[in-house]
Amino acid sequence: MATYVLVPGAWLGAWAWRDTAHALTKLGHRALPLSLTGLGERAQHGGPDTDLDTHIEDVTAFVEAQNLSDVTLVAHSYAAGPLSGAAGRLGRRLRRLVYVDSAPFSEGMSLLGLMPPERVARIRRQVAEDGEGWRLPLPPFEELGSERTLDGLGPAQRRLLRAQGMPQPFRTFEQPLASAAAPGPEVDRVVVACHDFTAMLDAGEPLLAGLNMSPWRRFDLATGHWPMLSVPGQLASTLHEVTCGHAG
Repeated sequence: MATYVLVPGAWLGAWAWRDTAHALTKLGHRALPLSLTGLGERAQHGGPDTDLDTHIEDVTAFVEAQNLSDVTLVAHSYAAGPLSGAAGRLGRRLRRLVYVDSAPFSEGMSLLGLMPPERVARIRRQVAEDGEGWRLPLPPFEELGSERTLDGLGPAQRRLLRAQGMPQPFRTFEQPLASAAAPGPEVDRVVVACHDFTAMLDAGEPLLAGLNMSPWRRFDLATGHWPMLSVPGQLASTLHEVTCGHAG
């Protein structure tokens, strides 16, 4: 049995992992989804000062408060930032890092820093006009990505995402990662790639080149950017394979 801490990406809360967590439990694992400050059922706790450091502390405190060990930390999308910051703090509690359609952040990296200037300008306008200057509402689906990005999100999943998705505290996108202490060599490192991310890895994108080499292990899913909503059972099976197929 493995213990998974499931960290959702931007706009999402623990609710997004419900079906994947249920499937992992049926496979005999312990699955613990969490909501970051300002999101999900913790939306009321967010404010203009909620930043990347806040979310790093959320992940660290969650693991420590429950006295977890041999933890498999799973990050979807934006959560790669908080996960990268928390990994170096958890020491021997950490067994494995899994980045779902995402990659680890290095020191000084921010999510906004990975975006083209025109997109950053558009996002800043949305925050100023629709987010009271500190929140980024969930954009329209046509702005979230291509049809490949949205693959697998049928009407029910889109309604759920629109109904449950919360505005993202914008400082979490702006703040650079202050420290990214590398976990020890005993920590297993995994990337689960979906359509567009798979294409970038196959193309040898320079920033991602290391993910195709040891010590990284790679698993591909033929779906869009939100596999916990589009193929929750397949994602659970992949996470099961990640842990049960790698005992060393």
